[in-house]
Amino acid sequence: MLKTLDLRGIQDATELVRRLPRPHSTDNDVLVLVREVVEGVRRGGDSAVRGYTLQFDGVDLPVTRVDPPEIKAAKNSIAPELYSSLQRAYDRILAYHSYEPPSLPAFRSDGLEVAELVRPVDRAGIYAPGGRAAYPSTVLMCAAPARVAGVPELVLCVPPKKDGTVPQVVLAAAEIAGIEEVYKIGGAQAIAAMALGTESLGKVDVIVGPGNKYVAEAKRVVSQWVGIPSSFAGPSEVVVVADGTVDLEAVALDVVVQAEHGPDGLAWLITWVDGVADEVSSFVGRTVASSPRGEEIRTTLDTGGYAVVVDGPTEAMAVANAVAPEHLELCVENPESLLSMVQNAGAVFLGAYAPASLGDYAAGPNHVLPTNGSARFASALRPDDFRKHIHVVSADRNGLCNLANVVITIAEAEGLPAHAEAVRLRCMK
Repeated sequence: MLKTLDLRGIQDATELVRRLPRPHSTDNDVLVLVREVVEGVRRGGDSAVRGYTLQFDGVDLPVTRVDPPEIKAAKNSIAPELYSSLQRAYDRILAYHSYEPPSLPAFRSDGLEVAELVRPVDRAGIYAPGGRAAYPSTVLMCAAPARVAGVPELVLCVPPKKDGTVPQVVLAAAEIAGIEEVYKIGGAQAIAAMALGTESLGKVDVIVGPGNKYVAEAKRVVSQWVGIPSSFAGPSEVVVVADGTVDLEAVALDVVVQAEHGPDGLAWLITWVDGVADEVSSFVGRTVASSPRGEEIRTTLDTGGYAVVVDGPTEAMAVANAVAPEHLELCVENPESLLSMVQNAGAVFLGAYAPASLGDYAAGPNHVLPTNGSARFASALRPDDFRKHIHVVSADRNGLCNLANVVITIAEAEGLPAHAEAVRLRCMK
């Protein structure tokens, strides 16, 4: 099931990276379609959203907003154990994101003081994927850091089912997070509607949440109008580094877990121990054969499933860093020994008892993570993604005049005499 890539004998990190399959770039067809949808929503508002929902989701919805009483009632339509599990998970996510260091004191130097105003955005949009599965966990993961940041208004967009409804478990998660504004809109049209606003959906300041390649590309397109975290939160990814000391059936399951989400993802095993790649691949094949989501897993593994064999831990981590995966699992005897070599990853999971599934639901840190290599420069979703930091500068006369020559010299070099004069005037009087 996993394509084997034997890189033994290659110690040079640059050559190792050169031999790896390159990430799929966004198809031009995807970009063209997404731009068409965004422009359609910009021009047509609700009417365009309705048309695209019919075209892509196969359901005609004259009204997309879910009635708030339906959201409140959702808790009674799911199993009590499921509701309490969602509540417990939300409490943990909220607690983790609330655990932040205190604000830094103002910076003071030579008569100047620079402080910060930290303000939440007024309105944030959340996208929870649908179609192949329901994702109440994404609602919780996106809402919790927004609540910690102090965002007063949250909007949730969820793709409708064929019967025109939203899964009750997703509405129950919205109720737990206190979200009263839920819309039955999916895909690129949901991102466009939240970014641009329509007659029925007021535009937001920030959009968060993972999605397929169309959703991820739509967020790039609308980033000129709305805040988008720097990570590319697209199809799911995992890299599992294994040395054979962790149960290989469990390792195989961890490779498969992220592939369950469907196409365009990435599921890699990296090992330096003889026999591990073959045995894990065999377990993967058996898992796929018996899984109710076998089609989604096969689709992912056909394009993004690899077993990479290298010479040792150093080479394994060089490969992992080159991939820069969303989830990195270190299923080795002493996982802490590899941590110093981790440079690029959305989240790292250590040892036999910390599978990525734990982070996906209940550990506390966010499961909205950078994908498609964006872990090289981006991080997990956090409260600061919903905040603005505003500098506040104050100075007494000595503070200004101590720096007057610096300001005047640079301003005049840039050909901006008024900048220089604004300082010169104050210090001459």
